[in-house]
Amino acid sequence: MKYITIIGLGAGEADQMSFGVYKQLRGAEHIYLRTKEHPAVAMLEEEGIAFQSFDHIYEANNQFGNVYAEIVEKLLEVEEEAFIYAVPGHPLVAEETVQRLIEEEKKGTIQLRIQGGQSFLDPAFSALRVDPNDGFQLLDATALVPEQLMLTQHILISQVYDQMSASNTKLTLMEKYPDDYEVTLVTAAGTSEEKLESFPLFELDRRAGLSNLTALYVPPVKEEALLYREFGKLKEIISILRGPGGCPWDQKQTHASLKRYLIEEAYEVIDAVDEEDDEHLQEELGDVLLQVMLHARIAEEEGFFSIEDIVGTLNEKMIRRHPHVFGDIQAETSEEVNRNWEKIKQAERAGSDRETDNLDVPASFPALMRTAELQKQAAKHGRPLKEEPLLWEMVEAELQEWKEALQGTDKEQQKEAFGSVLFVLVNIANHHKLHPEESLHTANRKFEQRYGTENGK
Repeated sequence: MKYITIIGLGAGEADQMSFGVYKQLRGAEHIYLRTKEHPAVAMLEEEGIAFQSFDHIYEANNQFGNVYAEIVEKLLEVEEEAFIYAVPGHPLVAEETVQRLIEEEKKGTIQLRIQGGQSFLDPAFSALRVDPNDGFQLLDATALVPEQLMLTQHILISQVYDQMSASNTKLTLMEKYPDDYEVTLVTAAGTSEEKLESFPLFELDRRAGLSNLTALYVPPVKEEALLYREFGKLKEIISILRGPGGCPWDQKQTHASLKRYLIEEAYEVIDAVDEEDDEHLQEELGDVLLQVMLHARIAEEEGFFSIEDIVGTLNEKMIRRHPHVFGDIQAETSEEVNRNWEKIKQAERAGSDRETDNLDVPASFPALMRTAELQKQAAKHGRPLKEEPLLWEMVEAELQEWKEALQGTDKEQQKEAFGSVLFVLVNIANHHKLHPEESLHTANRKFEQRYGTENGK
């Protein structure tokens, strides 16, 4: 079994290297460096300490993931049973190759001994006059995504080593921060070459002197308006509205009292979609989200569930219901997806504590929509839609019954007969894959437009 001693070269020049690390390097027969682009390496060369570096792998690859994988592969192929692998800074701070070696150790293929070396964090904090106890994130520019960014914390981003990485980092940060937000480049922190440069974010990829010793510092956001796009801020606002000293209207709401508002806001979303007005749609979707947040806050106050529980349940459901994406089920067409979907929902219903009958359509659906869904579900449960010619005969018969009912005075009979007419018409609409609710909605809008024209509007 290979025995690898992983040593951190520290963040700065050789005079900052610990005596213990220096002694080990002086006495080692076999030394491998991740990179020789480090201030302390000059001392190794001056003292005639032999080593091999993996810089040639960097030069031959465009993707860091490939570089790290190949370095680890080369280390595992080394002939010597025991050797030193030296990395910049501390081995356990922002060192992907070390993490990959640790995974190999867990498999039992190698044995590791990890020895320190000062990471670049301490001198960076010192140079920036930052206390990480205030809240701090260390992120990798080569794998940076907006969802990682916590705007109220100090953020230090490593691997900003050239114009390309700086450009990608800038574009990612601009999804959360204003273009002119002040950031700071920290180069060679803790060495005699230490340099700090502060400038607007949009200038990041225009700066000269980017190198392996460069990191980017993004200070915490202090201006509250910059946090308005953060989900955490929305949760905080809802909590304040419902809390002591908040809004009397929000405080008195219950799940039941909010029902009408959720329905109203959903219909306003539909209006915005029909208007093809993106700005209006954004606003109305926000109003629907407000209803979700209020329900979640009420449930959290009562100790039942939180918005995080809602998100967790939704994520789990989406993964479970899309095995053709997240699993090994094949589904090449939308029809195959729908068949899989129905099987999954049947299994969910079978394992649910909720009592449901064969036709599981919410009673609170708008009547036309519920009729269409009831008929579709009945067809799936072995009661197929009748042939269209027969349905038209049924329409004639139901119309005749309604006409006869209208001759009398029994309102219940008239209502029932009219409902039967609508029920059969919806059946025909289902035959042609027409959504009755949307169809009537279209007719209403057409009437409104005609009415407005006739009245000079």
